Amino acid sequence: MTHDELQQAAQEHLLLHFSKQSIDDLLVLERGEGPYVFDTKGNKYVDALSSLFCSQLGYSYGEEIGAAVASQLSTLAFNTNWGTAHPPSIELAAKLAEVAPGDLNRVFFTSGGSEAVEAAWKLCREHFLAIGQPRRKKAIARHIAYHGVTLGALSFTGVPKFKEPFAPAPIDVTHVSNTNMFRGGPDGGRVTDEDAFTATLLAEMEDAIVAAGPDEVALIIAEPVQNAGGCLVAPRGYWKGLRALADKYGALLMADEVIAGCGRLGEWVASGREGITVDLVSLAKGLTSAYAPMGAVLARDGVVAPIVETGAVFRHGITFGGHPLAATVALKNMEIFERDGVLENVRELTPYLAERLSTLLELPIVGDVRGDGFFWAMELVKDEDDTRFDQAERDKLLRGFLPGRLREAGVIARADDRGDAVLQIAPPLISDKAVLDDIVARLRDVLGDAGVHMDVGSAAAGVA
Repeated sequence: MTHDELQQAAQEHLLLHFSKQSIDDLLVLERGEGPYVFDTKGNKYVDALSSLFCSQLGYSYGEEIGAAVASQLSTLAFNTNWGTAHPPSIELAAKLAEVAPGDLNRVFFTSGGSEAVEAAWKLCREHFLAIGQPRRKKAIARHIAYHGVTLGALSFTGVPKFKEPFAPAPIDVTHVSNTNMFRGGPDGGRVTDEDAFTATLLAEMEDAIVAAGPDEVALIIAEPVQNAGGCLVAPRGYWKGLRALADKYGALLMADEVIAGCGRLGEWVASGREGITVDLVSLAKGLTSAYAPMGAVLARDGVVAPIVETGAVFRHGITFGGHPLAATVALKNMEIFERDGVLENVRELTPYLAERLSTLLELPIVGDVRGDGFFWAMELVKDEDDTRFDQAERDKLLRGFLPGRLREAGVIARADDRGDAVLQIAPPLISDKAVLDDIVARLRDVLGDAGVHMDVGSAAAGVA
């Protein structure tokens, strides 16, 4: 189809995800090269979002991955993991157990992130049934956190506008404060005492467990760096405190790493950096670098052992979970990571990217820069007191101005609104200093213009 034919067909037939269903001049991307993508008009963009945190390797490994897929297609195109298995899923499970911390040795495959979160919850429930604690049916999650939109995963998600149309939630979940250190201080401003902030968050978590019933809470779920709200990093000691609370009250602790895992923070399992081992981990997105759809749940031996020992059946399954082609892609992806030093690249360049992004604080509209690895956010504010934009102003900025200006600048980034105005980036993990510099330079131009557009302080001086 031509560009115009694609636009017309999309308007008439394609239902978009998390989007209004009528978009003039829909961005349609048709090819990629390295960290860059090209639309149907021939315009080039630096993909500073890795196609929604997925394309860890960028877009130049298709031929190599395609050859691995072709070999698998000529051997065995499909088999399930329902009472049978096939070599790629077994080999991938073993490889993930090898790179995961501690005794995260058992792996269940899904087709994506929401499915992984749902599968983890079912595994959690089966665990407690197997050990004779059927009352544990509740969970604790965090405000604004996004854990998926299938109905079970949606229960954990802390974004009301996504949840309310589909209430009541099938899982009883209490939501507690997230780790926003820019807004989490006593006066609603920046946190100045990190240890006190950690203590406050953990006390709230413990209160929530007690209020829900310590013998009824099955799961505590959180992201190593929370995506929604804009790359919210946990304060010092937070994850060790969650581990201690889970152990104290007999709950399982889960790290949702659909975004944070698979190299985004420089590790296959990012929660392992915290000096603990969680009980469950959800992975997806970067597991295959988006060359195929796939997700996974990693579980500690102790979570699965009671199910095995009692001879119970794990009453959950997904037809395409662990598909031979997806597993083959994931194995090749992990091979490329090791061969090309992808994790090492992220670890080496994280301080450089942090320093380059911090220069954007010179712009009056940028109140905070936060994140880790290749996963960062800028919170946009209306004045030097870091005042939030109101809803009408956020609509004007995030939905009105930024999408078009980012597209004009040839950079793909994510303007997001969870009550705060946030712009996120997550570059492909193969990006070098030149690509990172290019991204920051384009963001500086865009955000400088955004400050002028929103009449933020001396925005024009900041641009200069």
